[in-house]
Amino acid sequence: MGTVDDAVQAQIRNIEQATGRSIDDWVALVQGSGKTRHGEIVSWLKAEHAFSHGNANRVALEATRRSVPGGVVDPLDAIYTGAKAVLRPFHEQVVGLLRSFGDDVEVAPKKAYASLRRSKQFGTVGPGTAGRLDIGLNLPGVAATGRLEADSGMCTHRMRLSSIEDLDAEVVAWLRKAYERA
Repeated sequence: MGTVDDAVQAQIRNIEQATGRSIDDWVALVQGSGKTRHGEIVSWLKAEHAFSHGNANRVALEATRRSVPGGVVDPLDAIYTGAKAVLRPFHEQVVGLLRSFGDDVEVAPKKAYASLRRSKQFGTVGPGTAGRLDIGLNLPGVAATGRLEADSGMCTHRMRLSSIEDLDAEVVAWLRKAYERA
């Protein structure tokens, strides 16, 4: 199985082949459009250039990454700094798993976590305390059980994972349930 970076590069090659424009051309076009927010870029590319959601999402990610102030190329680099940097591969593993559910998964980095969306937000992923990765899930009406804890934040539930080994069948099932409900 290839890496997340391999999948991203394959998607970029497919976009370039299908459109006849390089990713740099698309980024320049987005920057020239005056659109700056991820969601508005995705909507614009879908409406004006007939992009699929997944391809519009990729171009929007590339465009927003290149325009982040302060020289940070990838917003996730700002989230996973210092002691939290060791959690970045774990984060990528979770995102790779989610993208295997469908090409409509949108990962939108915020200041301290990444929002996970389809038609609406279904979860979050980001560094937690004590070297753990926290996954927030929107599962209204579902009782907390085991590692699926009730949460009063932006998601209804949370799971705290200490290592990639914690990303087991139970966690995958909860992730899929939240994804399917969105």
